[in-house]
Amino acid sequence: MAMTTLVLGLVLGGTYALLALGLTLQYGIARIMNLAYGEVTLLAAFVLVFLFQSAGLSPLISILLIGPAGYLMGSLLYAVMMRPLVQRAEGKTGKLEVDSILATFGLLFVLQGIMLVLFGANFTSISYLDQGVDVFGVSVALNRLIAFAICLVAGLSLVVLLARSRWGLILRAVALTPGSAPLVGIDVNKVSRQGFALGTALASIGGASVAMYQTFSANDGVVFTMKALIIVIMGGVGNVVGALAAGFALGLVETFVATMFDPGLTLAATFSIFLIVLIWRPQGLFGRRS
Repeated sequence: MAMTTLVLGLVLGGTYALLALGLTLQYGIARIMNLAYGEVTLLAAFVLVFLFQSAGLSPLISILLIGPAGYLMGSLLYAVMMRPLVQRAEGKTGKLEVDSILATFGLLFVLQGIMLVLFGANFTSISYLDQGVDVFGVSVALNRLIAFAICLVAGLSLVVLLARSRWGLILRAVALTPGSAPLVGIDVNKVSRQGFALGTALASIGGASVAMYQTFSANDGVVFTMKALIIVIMGGVGNVVGALAAGFALGLVETFVATMFDPGLTLAATFSIFLIVLIWRPQGLFGRRS
């Protein structure tokens, strides 16, 4: 039982970690709290299902297309919708966060409405590589393992990119000191746009990964948004490594509760942990941006 909880929890946590990384980048770099994050995730999931059912395109190939498409979508959203908010909030502490919450709250319903019109309100799923694979004595569906591998590779690649590349250094500079970054020739607006777009790409990859093994509907976006937000706060706002660790931890907790008690209690357990962290350690388990 313990091994089952560990293996399944880590597989679920990998998806959570990737979803949280995108929101961490969007808020940590662009200072935008995106309440439509879950809807973007679902939109990518629906696109993968559509390409699989209508065009017969392999989900693995679809993800290679959905990731860059998500980046372009994020870049466009920032230029059209977020940039005016950034300009209006210059020099006003906290205004961008408030405006972005209100704006993306509206975007949430726009995207949800589009998905309801295009894909309907019914639950959707696909059957793809769902045969069981033995992992340390635990049978895990192959599609879940593939989704886990995709999330792990994407997450670790991002960590290495931020730590070792010049572009990652620039992203971290804007996240840490946006006011001082222009003094060394950094275009903060350009970097913020890239950070927001990269976060959208990660949300898209995460959503496409979820679609390979999970049933979902157009009304589930708020669940993805809330879980990503909980992980971001637990890991420390803007802390990429903390988001990864908190994502895996949340996956383990939810799997433990579902296995040992009742699947219906997983959300209650998730929000209980969130409240405890928010009250006793509001800077997150791993601290904020560092």
